[in-house]
Amino acid sequence: MKYFIGNWKMFGIPKSINILNKINSFYTKDKNRSKYKVVFTPPYTLIQSYSRYFKKKKINIGSQNCYQKDKFSSNTAAVSPYMLRTVGAKYTLVGHSDNRSEGDNDTILKNKVELALRNKLKVVFCIGENKIQKRNKKTLSVLKRQLTKVLDKKFNKNNIIVAYEPIWSIGTGKIPKLNELNKTVLHIKKILKKIFRKKSPPLLYGGSVDGKNAGIFKEIKEIDGFLIGGASKSSKKFIDIIKNYYR
Repeated sequence: MKYFIGNWKMFGIPKSINILNKINSFYTKDKNRSKYKVVFTPPYTLIQSYSRYFKKKKINIGSQNCYQKDKFSSNTAAVSPYMLRTVGAKYTLVGHSDNRSEGDNDTILKNKVELALRNKLKVVFCIGENKIQKRNKKTLSVLKRQLTKVLDKKFNKNNIIVAYEPIWSIGTGKIPKLNELNKTVLHIKKILKKIFRKKSPPLLYGGSVDGKNAGIFKEIKEIDGFLIGGASKSSKKFIDIIKNYYR
């Protein structure tokens, strides 16, 4: 099963549901629809209304983040995995580079993953190296640390998806060279198999994915889908990614 996950970041108001309606309409009729899942992570303000609306439709709704405490606490503006689950979220991103740069360290991220899983959310765990780490040839060691410090063999791997997003690629239009990406993807899968014994969770790619380059990634069999940022704010661009991937 492949995944096409749209991360809206700070975008969307109630009427933006029209974008998802167009994608849902395409998805419902697509001859390849049994091969993939579509998930969208709108801002917190839209999760309840969108998840209610899409409850009996094809699109799944998730969250862009969650707080590292369970149930309720006195942390202003914090939203726990429990609260997300009760308003209909089925997935949550954890460890996006935006949140890492705002202070999410490995300990915080491990708590988030653990609590999200406990509250029956599927976790999309984001990893990736920055430009300096790439230049210094630290990519593989950075990814290994990010994975081994947070993911634990006791976690239910059936509810974990890993998303590799090179930070230098996000929103830049630059994507890794295919042979380089293939090497990185195999490295990630090897580490995941060590953590979870044998079978590893699905692995997505994110970072400047669009309709023009989606088909290229098909050559790397180990990639199980995409985490899509900018292009997910347009129904046409998002649909083009799916169409070109299955062309």
